[in-house]
Amino acid sequence: MKNILIQACQVCKTFSGNGQETEVLKSVNTTVYKDDFTVIMGSSGTGKSTLLYALSGMDSITDGSVTFLGKEMHTLSEKKMSKLRAKEFGFIFQQTHLVSNLTLFENIAVAGYAAGIGTEKEIKEKAEALIIKMNIHNAKNRLPSQVSGGEAQRAAIARAVIGNPKLIFADEPTGALNKANSEEVLKLLTELNNDGQSIVMVTHDIRAALHGNRILYLEDGKILDELLLIHYGQDNLKEREGRVSRWLSSLQW
Repeated sequence: MKNILIQACQVCKTFSGNGQETEVLKSVNTTVYKDDFTVIMGSSGTGKSTLLYALSGMDSITDGSVTFLGKEMHTLSEKKMSKLRAKEFGFIFQQTHLVSNLTLFENIAVAGYAAGIGTEKEIKEKAEALIIKMNIHNAKNRLPSQVSGGEAQRAAIARAVIGNPKLIFADEPTGALNKANSEEVLKLLTELNNDGQSIVMVTHDIRAALHGNRILYLEDGKILDELLLIHYGQDNLKEREGRVSRWLSSLQW
């Protein structure tokens, strides 16, 4: 039986503006399991990123509950919620949000300090090991503006995992990258998942979705369906792609 990390029950999210209210999430129920690579898909405007932000506690919800290891996150103070996010979660976005005046190495190490994972020596050693794993050793002393988009995103992945998070949230992590860099980033995420890292990723790209072992499909603020797969690399890729394509076609994606 899989261990539950996050449980979302009847989650609703409404945005207000210009005298109108827009319900983006409508009584969503879902579970995030340990060791899974969960992918959230759907057409533009269906609430994919909103759901990710709700599950991670980055945004408030209008109604319902989201629990992490049995603790209801949205009842926590902002200080406690920030501490939980820094210690338990890692975040990767389409734009890397690296600190512009820090080198790649410094960006990664700072996240280690924030998570309180050890001494300065231990944090620097782990940052160095991650830089080697992400294949950005030659760029480690450069600023984000001095490296390629792929190198910056790999640094962002290292920053996300240095604190040994229980769960990584990735919002369109390949959205701003070319095909080669996208494949490199997806390969790294898959390797992390195969090593036991739990991941939730939003994407509109079927090539990216193939790397998940569980795909949720959102439509009009609700989870319309989900597809379960074995972990990436354990089956025939062509068959996997065909199965996902047929499933998405059946949902009129």
